[in-house]
Amino acid sequence: MNLRKLVALLPLLIIAAGKPAFDPRQLKTAIAGPPSEVLVLGTPHLSELPAAFTPASLAPVLDRLAAWKPDVITIESLSGSDCEFLAVNRELTSNSWDTYCWDTKAAQAATGLTVAQAMLAIEKRLGAWRATPTAVDRRQLASLFLAANDRTSAQVQWLRLPIAERHAGDGLNAELVAILDKPRKKSNENVDIAAALAVRLGLERVYPADDHSSDTTIGMAPEAQGKAVEAAWQAQGMPVVRATMNAKEKALGTPAATLDLYRFFNTTDTGVEMVRNDMGAAVREPSPQHYGRWYVGWWEVRNLRMVANIRASFVTHPGARVLVIVGATHKPYFDAYLDMMQDVHVADAEKVLR
Repeated sequence: MNLRKLVALLPLLIIAAGKPAFDPRQLKTAIAGPPSEVLVLGTPHLSELPAAFTPASLAPVLDRLAAWKPDVITIESLSGSDCEFLAVNRELTSNSWDTYCWDTKAAQAATGLTVAQAMLAIEKRLGAWRATPTAVDRRQLASLFLAANDRTSAQVQWLRLPIAERHAGDGLNAELVAILDKPRKKSNENVDIAAALAVRLGLERVYPADDHSSDTTIGMAPEAQGKAVEAAWQAQGMPVVRATMNAKEKALGTPAATLDLYRFFNTTDTGVEMVRNDMGAAVREPSPQHYGRWYVGWWEVRNLRMVANIRASFVTHPGARVLVIVGATHKPYFDAYLDMMQDVHVADAEKVLR
């Protein structure tokens, strides 16, 4: 067989071997200009860490992320449009709206805008944003973000104001100012990492990228489904990776310990072991209904939709540097799915955190 015939048969040989004939990664070099760089930072949920942890101890993590200089930051939070979907599908999603969303009535009353109208107004406002925004500009934009159910981006605008300019007016009434000024009882990575970085780097917003429309897939599952998955996890005992995580969290109290925890969560070995012990145990769950596979299916749908939201955040910014801040168990999936994309190079979080 000559070379030309062999080349012609290659697609058929690939399909016969059980692999797709097309892989987007084959075209990663066939783009105009540099690829978009995406750094996925796996994080613990800061609100769940021991009391010894303080936001101030994030300093070495923030320094390293700032040095990477992201142009876009995404967070594990729902967009206003996703929250509206959950609001009208409460029964299908186990009332996820009540857990993950805020009521925008106060912001709508102050601005006269629906969520959709506020989202459109934000895009128009940022499309004509001044090189040197005034305090009025920032107060107005903060009010629009609140109306769009994007409180983290509203915080970015609020924190970029001089303290003397953080007051009511220009779309912000006393009720909205109280939301922005409300003392937080617990740390939150969306504010203490994402918003803090956005302010430090001069960014105007962050991008909510979470998804719970996926909850419709198992939102009405029987109680036995959740119990079956929990039993599968319990049956394997305490995974080594979980024990190591617990020990590192107990050691928190210094910036060095916080950096060590983030380095741990962002190693390849940690990510693989977390998936093996979580989703791996679930897919082996032995119920006749294969309840564990329901859970893994929901998890895959959620991650795929979240990655689509991340991709949407830089569609019009080819070559951007994108920092994705997300719960650590998502990271292995995000890295794998993002790496499939033609215009994406996945950055090495281990190197960034050194």
